[in-house]
Amino acid sequence: MKRMLFRVGVLTTFLCFLSLTDAFAQDFQKSYRLGADGTVSIKNVSGDVKVSGYDGDAVQVNAYKEGRDREMVEIEDKSSGNAIDLAARYPRNCNCNASVRFELRVPRNVRYNFERVSTASGDISVEDVSGRVAVSTASGNVTVRDVSGEISASSASGDVKVGDIRGTVNASTASGNVNVEIAQLEGAGNMKFSSASGNVNVRLPSNLDAEVYMSTATGDIETNFPIEIKKPEHGPSAQARGTLGSGSRTLRISSASGDVSLMSR
Repeated sequence: MKRMLFRVGVLTTFLCFLSLTDAFAQDFQKSYRLGADGTVSIKNVSGDVKVSGYDGDAVQVNAYKEGRDREMVEIEDKSSGNAIDLAARYPRNCNCNASVRFELRVPRNVRYNFERVSTASGDISVEDVSGRVAVSTASGNVTVRDVSGEISASSASGDVKVGDIRGTVNASTASGNVNVEIAQLEGAGNMKFSSASGNVNVRLPSNLDAEVYMSTATGDIETNFPIEIKKPEHGPSAQARGTLGSGSRTLRISSASGDVSLMSR
């Protein structure tokens, strides 16, 4: 009986410790009320950024400092009017063991301008929102799902995955794969998908209307659209070009080292 009570006490103490740890880690918490077309800018240095939609009427921001030197990092808030502007600030020349994890919940039925959501080292995910979305990471993966609007997603070193989109997309990575699926094309903007070292796979509606250019330096091209694929007699490269419909927009898909594909949904 005493042993059982001891174990219960240890478990209770441990749970309390976890609760206190979470409380100390959550160093920034704030709600913002933005109107339609309000701007959101998050500039992180080390750590993930997550943006997701919910059934609310305010943008909720939580920033969690993590790591041994987390107290040396500050969350700079320059928000004003109809704009959210947050950034992680480190001391100059700081070799800090610290990161910041940003989590944003935004009203899913309001269109916002996510003009710059970035991190130097970490993953970025955006899900179930609407508006203009521009996300980038220097080292990490980018995932964008269930978004309505114009999307620009990039990584210098990591995979880029974009799916269930209603709008237009531009996506690229220097080292990694690019996978894009657009459920419904909206707007008339040009689109470009590229990787310097990796595969690029794109799935678009079968009624695609575009001037299409596809190329790879060292890989294969696959498509089920009526586009002619050309390969040189010697060498590993391949190209494809064709006009679908009236060619109302330009679509470019390329890889310097990898396969490329354009398939209908």
